Amino acid sequence: MKVIETHIVPDGISDIRLQDYAPSVFVSISSHQGMKKAIKKGMVLVNGVVAKTGLWVESGQRIDMCDLELPPAKVFELELEVIYEDEHIAVINKPAGISVSGNLFRTIQNTLPFNLKLSTCIDALTVFRPVHRLDNPTCGLLLIAKTSHAIKCLGAQFENRTVSKQYTAVVIGSLPDKGKVDMPVEGKDAVSSFQVIQRNNSIRNQTLNMVHLFPKTGRTHQLRIHMAGMGTPILGDKLYGSEGEILRRKGLFLCATGLQFHHPVTNEKMDISIDPPYKFGRFMEMEEKRWKRYNEDLNLV
Repeated sequence: MKVIETHIVPDGISDIRLQDYAPSVFVSISSHQGMKKAIKKGMVLVNGVVAKTGLWVESGQRIDMCDLELPPAKVFELELEVIYEDEHIAVINKPAGISVSGNLFRTIQNTLPFNLKLSTCIDALTVFRPVHRLDNPTCGLLLIAKTSHAIKCLGAQFENRTVSKQYTAVVIGSLPDKGKVDMPVEGKDAVSSFQVIQRNNSIRNQTLNMVHLFPKTGRTHQLRIHMAGMGTPILGDKLYGSEGEILRRKGLFLCATGLQFHHPVTNEKMDISIDPPYKFGRFMEMEEKRWKRYNEDLNLV
């Protein structure tokens, strides 16, 4: 049984049971149902002892997430774009509309054996582990650990907030050229910054902006909530956008386009980036053309 993630409970944590606390601090299992199953299987240790779901969490406890080296689930044969791969890690371009993990068969987790090579390292994982999360409708860069050491090291980088992430989105409404959003998410501190990289007129939306978004914290749906809270929701956001602005079959215009971290073995600074989907720029250009035609027609009257 290998320890793949470790967390020390900080000061100020109280009145919460292990099964409710653990999903918020571990990346290998992030759902409450999945964590409950993991605890019952003996995969979670507290201070070196196999834990129970009802254990109360206390400051200073060491919580270990272990890998029971279970065989991989049935493989979902979907070809992914592999941006980078070596013996220790991989970075893939996650398509929109597929969850990273969960109880469904159609997940990114189940596609990984079809797309990645098993590591030959002594601490190789039999099941590849995504080390952070992307929402189901969000596409883009997803970092994968292939060894126990990699998941520990990368997990610590995410916990210490030394990983930098960039997203690209199309948002509805007017924004300044750049700015910062400091707005709690589910009662927790959450900070993001933004930079406008393109503006276009739109008959339907008045103004569309393509923006780079930089989350400083990692709350669930943080960027979507922050943009909606600014009055500039992300185009196609069914949860936080305006109902009349959801585009049929266009999806959410949010993509993880940049990732900076240190390699878990070489300590080399990794700077990986991709372009946003073609539809982002294409949609904005088409809206600008419609707006120009509409205004030209008005001038003819």
